[in-house]
Amino acid sequence: MALMLPVGHAQTAPDPTAHVAPAIAATTLPAEAFFKRPQVESVQLSPSGKRIAVATAAQTGRVSLYVIELNPLGQAKVAASFRDADVRRFDWVNDDRLVFDTVNLQAGSGESYRVAPGLFSVMADGSGLRVLVSRHGLAVTSGRQSVEPLSWNHSLLHVPPQADGSASEEVVIGKDVRQGNDLLAVVPMWLNVRTGRTRSMDVKAPGDAVRWWFNSAGEPLAVQTRREGRDTVHWRASMQSDWRKLTEGPVFDLPFVPLLASDDGTLYVTHAAGPAGFRVVKRFDFARNAPEKDALVSTPGFDFSGSFLRDVAGGPVLGVRLNVDAETTVWFDPPHKALQAVADAALPGRVNRISCRQCDKPEGVMLVNSWSDRHPGELLLYRVGPKAWERVAQAQPGIDSTQMGEVNLHRIKARDDRDLPVWVTTPAGHHKGQQHPAVVLVHGGPWVRGGHWRWNPMTQFLASRGYVVIEPEFRGSTGYGDAHLKASWKQYGLSMQDDVADALLWARQQGLVGDRACIAGASYGGYSTLMGLAKHPELYRCGIAWVALTDLMLYVKGSWWINDDISTTGRRYSLIERVGDPDNEKDRALLIAQSPINQADKITAPVMLAFGEADLRVPLAHGKRMREALQKAGNEPEWIVYSGEGHGWRLTANQVDFAQRMERFLAKHLAASPAAATAKP
Repeated sequence: MALMLPVGHAQTAPDPTAHVAPAIAATTLPAEAFFKRPQVESVQLSPSGKRIAVATAAQTGRVSLYVIELNPLGQAKVAASFRDADVRRFDWVNDDRLVFDTVNLQAGSGESYRVAPGLFSVMADGSGLRVLVSRHGLAVTSGRQSVEPLSWNHSLLHVPPQADGSASEEVVIGKDVRQGNDLLAVVPMWLNVRTGRTRSMDVKAPGDAVRWWFNSAGEPLAVQTRREGRDTVHWRASMQSDWRKLTEGPVFDLPFVPLLASDDGTLYVTHAAGPAGFRVVKRFDFARNAPEKDALVSTPGFDFSGSFLRDVAGGPVLGVRLNVDAETTVWFDPPHKALQAVADAALPGRVNRISCRQCDKPEGVMLVNSWSDRHPGELLLYRVGPKAWERVAQAQPGIDSTQMGEVNLHRIKARDDRDLPVWVTTPAGHHKGQQHPAVVLVHGGPWVRGGHWRWNPMTQFLASRGYVVIEPEFRGSTGYGDAHLKASWKQYGLSMQDDVADALLWARQQGLVGDRACIAGASYGGYSTLMGLAKHPELYRCGIAWVALTDLMLYVKGSWWINDDISTTGRRYSLIERVGDPDNEKDRALLIAQSPINQADKITAPVMLAFGEADLRVPLAHGKRMREALQKAGNEPEWIVYSGEGHGWRLTANQVDFAQRMERFLAKHLAASPAAATAKP
């Protein structure tokens, strides 16, 4: 693949279907097509808009960093590439230099527990590569350096946006101070990305700082401190040394959280408002020492999740990017608003995330990341003057969007009348009244948001095999209000599990699916899979649980002989409130009763169990205990352990292998179609 594909060069508008491969409806796409790494990981315009940086593995098999000159359009040139590491995140520090960190994508995810990502800088032309933060002893080097790299426990905190006419060479990094798995403090400092030298910040935190908020110049204006199970947020005016306490609360449960510390001294916070507790954005009123009464940004039905968008350091807010069912951007700035309209007209029915430089000038350029529920995404470049489009790359060239399923978010009522968001993906060609077998796919976490309106490899893989995929945002899922989150406290296996069942029952009532269903999920989703088979055996013909939590007592209390990555703070202040207190008699009884290892005798349906040998979030002991319990109950599970993998599969070969095993297992127990029933690896 060429990194810059000027497909449709100088078109007035791109053809949204021009990239689609010839129709292959007669052939089911292989698992590899869904789970191979995208051709382009990420892309960013430089501050001036004269260059773009692209992270891709298309040329070498390793994710490398390339830079493409835009005026005129040039060939992609390597800025950074390694034999034993892949570029992960990157940022432009100025128009000539980038910073990035790395990961080894050819090692299992268990590597993440052992190897820090490091930090590097390089010139846009590939010269001046410097190791800023070491990778815990890996062999990524840049030759002899006058300044030794910082130790692995330093990480990037903030890249100040380039101001007009400036070329800053400094970023803000933080030194993590830890005790075991507990983060005790983060100490910020300046780092020169060209020389590797550091200088201290003229600031002292009012306690053990675990999080900082900076203005565009990199000056810390807000800080979150932690002590003895309490979090506190402090503020200081620019260039002043005295900190002012704004709020405090239990760990992980502050009344409000800073979002943006603006250069003009405005503090924007997110705050749970109304009976449902949907998070909104408000300005902070320093006179009242509280958020303002009226919300500045609200997204009814969803928590605010997004960011304010600015063009240059200290510049005005140009718009706000929001994540509701799908991502959307509201522009206040007329040039950005006009260019968004150009992108949306050229690429209808998609999310079109734009970034532009010199947006209102003939030499302006706009970069568009475009995707939908059925389209994995593509990157395009638009030149303002000639109104010309150039296609940069496709995320997954082997995917034909016409063969992908349609994704929709429904709002239903749970049995106790709680609002319950449910994502439903129907196979391509589905028509009203047609019933398919179902896979109830339960997300992990559980305190995360599960679904989004965009292409998802696992969901689309299952839909391509003829299944309706049902993904409930059960109570405890984030993004749908504080009340929905906190309704899950100490409800593992109880109302949280009922929500999963109610989503399937609703789909049956709607005629979307028949009586053939299996349940599947990872982590908490694996826990829910096993509890669903035990609690609602009449609903499911089989279950697939991977990296599944199976023993709640082991989870919340830990064990001296099993190593995991759960912090003492999490166990002491969070899990006992959200899951249960093992030292409380009533909670202890709940934890024992709602653990799948103690419910194995109620599970009669076929089970597939898969675990990562190096998992520290849910150690392999969870899987071994569950397997033994099922064997004792006379239900031999299909058993898979991936060497080197942690809490999920990083290696593409393992992702593909697992998907193929799922396909065979589901076909055997659901028999979706003759083709699915005879699926081969």
